[in-house]
Amino acid sequence: MKEAVHIVRNPAKGPDLQELVGRVALGDEDAFAHVYDIVAGPVLGVVRAVLRDHAQSEEVAQEVLVEVWRTAPRYRPDRGTAVNWILTLAHRRAVDRVRSVDAAMARDHKAALLDRVPEYDEVAEHVEARLEREQVRRCLRTLTELQRQSVTLAYYRGLTYREVAEALGLPLGTVKTRLRDGLIRLRDCLGVTA
Repeated sequence: MKEAVHIVRNPAKGPDLQELVGRVALGDEDAFAHVYDIVAGPVLGVVRAVLRDHAQSEEVAQEVLVEVWRTAPRYRPDRGTAVNWILTLAHRRAVDRVRSVDAAMARDHKAALLDRVPEYDEVAEHVEARLEREQVRRCLRTLTELQRQSVTLAYYRGLTYREVAEALGLPLGTVKTRLRDGLIRLRDCLGVTA
């Protein structure tokens, strides 16, 4: 649980923070210097609790203090103490920075994904492969039964010529001839040039 930040000022030392902010609203630079001295530490603490990065925390704390200078006329004492107003500005600015960094990272990630060009067109590749398979099937139907069996066993089942001959119960020379003739007919049917 986070501890509340309390700023205790000794009234004997000068005006309180609320009065100083009122003077800052009128453009009093000396009053702003006092406000800066009083709240710079707590502002940095609030911002650092949100950001956790020292360099960014210092940058955002500076932005908050500049915002205090610019927006001091908007401070309303009836809505809360000056310190709470300033620390609320600090917290909001720190949260905005976190969101900004997250959004930038998301944009960069999205841009990186969009820049990634596929090495090939997957849809065209699938369509082309399907058309090729259909053409091969059509051409296989033009072979004789023995040629189709020989080609299927050798090229789709991965059998050697000798294994094809044994599977079909034919002499090895006959299987080799049928395979050669079948492959020539397939080549012609598919329009492949040798």
